[in-house]
Amino acid sequence: MQLRPYFRRWADWMLTTDKRQRIRLAMSGLAALLMVCCLVVMNSVAAAGLASTAEVRVWTACSVLGLIAVYAAIRSGWSRRFKDPALTLAQILYAITCCAVAFVIAGPARGVTLPILAIILMFGIFGLTTRQMLGVLVYSLVAFGVASGVVAARDEPDYPTVVAAAYVGMVVVVLLSSTFLTTRVQSTREHLRRQKAELARALEQIRQLATHDDLTGLLNRRAMLDRMQLEQRRSLRSGSPLLIAQLDIDHFKVVNDTHGHAAGDLVLQSFADTVRRNVRDTDVLARWGGEEFVLLLCDTPAADAVALMERLRQAVQAMQVPVPQGDGPITVTVSIGLARHTPADPLAGTLERADRALYDAKAGGRNRVVPAPCLR
Repeated sequence: MQLRPYFRRWADWMLTTDKRQRIRLAMSGLAALLMVCCLVVMNSVAAAGLASTAEVRVWTACSVLGLIAVYAAIRSGWSRRFKDPALTLAQILYAITCCAVAFVIAGPARGVTLPILAIILMFGIFGLTTRQMLGVLVYSLVAFGVASGVVAARDEPDYPTVVAAAYVGMVVVVLLSSTFLTTRVQSTREHLRRQKAELARALEQIRQLATHDDLTGLLNRRAMLDRMQLEQRRSLRSGSPLLIAQLDIDHFKVVNDTHGHAAGDLVLQSFADTVRRNVRDTDVLARWGGEEFVLLLCDTPAADAVALMERLRQAVQAMQVPVPQGDGPITVTVSIGLARHTPADPLAGTLERADRALYDAKAGGRNRVVPAPCLR
């Protein structure tokens, strides 16, 4: 138990505390571990006298330096300047180069490099695009073509032409099969990515339909109640004022009966746009039902709220809604009831007081703003 904090600090130092960096370094660490296994195999081949010890030592040193350079580039954050901060393509190309060199110096045991090549290419399945993997295929063919030419030029004993051709054939098979699998995996990943994006769009549309009025684009009644509860808790914590206004378009039934429901829809849309243009971004407007709307005023003093509602009433009165194939633009007025929410009252109580103030505005002749008694 006492070693755990030290191990954690050591891991944080080696892999950083950044989540993405830790993933990149962990993947590089896995690649390094596999490379170390390859180094052990090559040095065992040299110890058995099948390969030149000096050549294997130089190859080992270069391989280790490459691993250290990749770790340092990722750990320091220097690799973040590139599109792929994990340096996946660079690591694979360097590993293929080392593998091609190992093919040359491994002597009669060069067959061990073929599984190594397959393991290297496996790392490209999830980290490279199809185009990059095709480039890796071409590079690998060139690298092992050069390696095969060097082996032929060395004219090693006990290395007949048939064996050399078999090795070349196996290299081509490994490269082609790995590339084919990578392209298939990439195609599947792209298909899944498209499906995920389509699902996200569908969920957003469902959320939009569930929380917004389809005609005006405003919040619907259910979503507005959720927003009111949120603002109520916020107002209770901060002590900032919270006011609720109920707005009702006057004589809206006459508009529908005279001009038709399509014209009524245009009036509702124009009314919603006019209100949104005349309130702050922090104020929340919702369609409460039919021609009735609710406006939530956050952190607004009562006097400012009354003045804002009066300006809003005047803006609606000046609104002109053009009607296709109509006799002229439609004009409407609005009646507004305004109430302040108090911490002692539930939201339903505040809505009821705003509704009573709206009723007083209607009874008083419409086209007017009536504050609830607590605001007078």
